[in-house]
Amino acid sequence: MAEPHRLLFIDGRWREPADGATATVLDPATGGSAGTTALAGEADLELAVRAGRAQGRAWTEATPDARGRVLERAADLIDDRIEEIAVQLTREQGKPLPDSIKEIRFAAEVFRYYGEEGKRIWGSLRPSARDDVKSIVSYAPVGLVGAIVPWNYPVDLYAWKVAPALAVGCPVIAKPPADAPLAIAAIVEALVDAGLPAGALADLPGGPELGGALVGHPDVSAITATVSTQTGRDIMRAAAPTLKRLTLELGGQTPFVVLDDADIVEAATAAVRRSFSNMGQICIAVNRVLVAETRREEFVEAVAERTRALRIGNGLDIGVEYGPAFSEAVLDKTHAHIQDAVNRGARLVTGGKRLDRSGFFVEPAVLDDVPLDALVMTEETFGPVMPVAGARTDTQLLELANALPYGLAAYVYSNNLERAWAFADRVEAGAVGINVNDVTELQAPFGGWKLSGSGRDLGPEGLHTFLNTRHIRARVRRLN
Repeated sequence: MAEPHRLLFIDGRWREPADGATATVLDPATGGSAGTTALAGEADLELAVRAGRAQGRAWTEATPDARGRVLERAADLIDDRIEEIAVQLTREQGKPLPDSIKEIRFAAEVFRYYGEEGKRIWGSLRPSARDDVKSIVSYAPVGLVGAIVPWNYPVDLYAWKVAPALAVGCPVIAKPPADAPLAIAAIVEALVDAGLPAGALADLPGGPELGGALVGHPDVSAITATVSTQTGRDIMRAAAPTLKRLTLELGGQTPFVVLDDADIVEAATAAVRRSFSNMGQICIAVNRVLVAETRREEFVEAVAERTRALRIGNGLDIGVEYGPAFSEAVLDKTHAHIQDAVNRGARLVTGGKRLDRSGFFVEPAVLDDVPLDALVMTEETFGPVMPVAGARTDTQLLELANALPYGLAAYVYSNNLERAWAFADRVEAGAVGINVNDVTELQAPFGGWKLSGSGRDLGPEGLHTFLNTRHIRARVRRLN
C-alpha cells in the first residue's frame, strides 16, 4: 500500500503549499515513515484567511439547523470510516488500535453533540428600569477562529476545537500537528462529504512559525489551543496587540491522591491506567502520586505488579495494550526525569529501560520515595513515569496536591465519599475525579486553573467560547 501524502485544505479543495514544503511523518513503532505531509506557510495562511472571511460568510449565515445537519452527517461518516482512520492514527501516533478507535469514536460524538447543541443558543429578554424600554440579550459568532491542535490526541482534540466553532457559525483555520496530521485529513474529508461549504474550514499542517502567524493575524478573532504552558504564554503575548479571544488548555502536573481508607487494588489499577495510557502523553495523565504513608508500601507493590504485566508493542498488533512513546524527545525527557529522581534519592521500583527494538519503546517506570523537589514531581514529564511520595495526614496530602502553580486535573481515592468530596472541594484544579481516573465528560466543561490555562472546551461552555454577547436596548410605544 502506498504511503499517504496529505495536502493543505483551503477554500474547499486540497492543494500543494505555495513554497512546496513537505515533511515526513514518522511511525513511532518503527521509526520509519508513516507518510508525508505538505507544510503551510504564511502565503497559504493568507489564502485561508481570505476564503474564511469571504466564502465563510455563507456558513455564518446558515441556520443553526442547517449547520447541525452537516456536523451530524459528518459524525455518521466518521463512524462509517472509523477502522480505516484508526489504522492511520495508530501508524502516525503510536497508540494501540483499540485506543485509536475509542479516540475517533469520541470525536464523532463531539461533532454530533455540537450539531445539536448549536441549535440551543438562545437570547433573553432582561428586566428594564423603564416601562417603555426593552432589553434584549443575544449572541453572535466571534468571527474567524484559529485552532491549534497537539499530537497526543490529534483527532479528538481537533473535534473539541473545530466542532463548537463551526456549530455557532464561525469559519475555522485549523493548524493540526505537522508530525501527526494524516488521520485529521480523513476528518476534514468527512466534513466536506457531509456538505461543509468552501471557506468554512481550512486545514494547514505546520510548525511554530505558522502558529505564530495564525495567532498574530489581525483578521483572526479567536484562538483555541492545546499547548504547553510556555507556548500558552507566547500565544498570549502574540495575541495581545489584537486582543484576541483565547481558550488555552495548557500543561499540568496532575496529582493522584490515595487516602488511608482507599481500596488499594482499585486505586492501583486506576493509577496504572491513567499514568501509562498513551505512554503518559495525556494532559490529565497522573504526574505524581501522593499516598497516605500508612498505605504507601502496599500501594507501591500493587502498582509495580500491574506495571510489570503491561503488554507493550506495536499498536497494530493484536493484544497490545500500550504502544511506543511518540518521539525520541519524549524518551529523552522521560529518562532525564527518572535519572534526576534517582540521583536525589528516589528508588526505581520497576521499568525505565529502553526496549531493544525499533521505534520509541520504553518500559513504564514506577519510582518510590521521590523527593518533592525532583523534576518528575514539579514538571510535566509527558512520558510513562509514575512517581510516588507519602504524607501522614489529609491536610498534608492536600497541601502537596495544591503546592504547584498548575491546576488542570486531580484524582482522589477514598472509600468515604463525604471525606473525598470535602477533599476535592479544596483542590485547586479545573476538574477533580473521585474514585474515577478520567475527568473528561462531553457535556461538562474542561479546562485548567492557574498556569494550566483559561477558557473551557466541551459542554455548553465550549460553544460560548466562540460567541460575542450583544445587548439591544429599544424604546417601545406605550399603550394609551
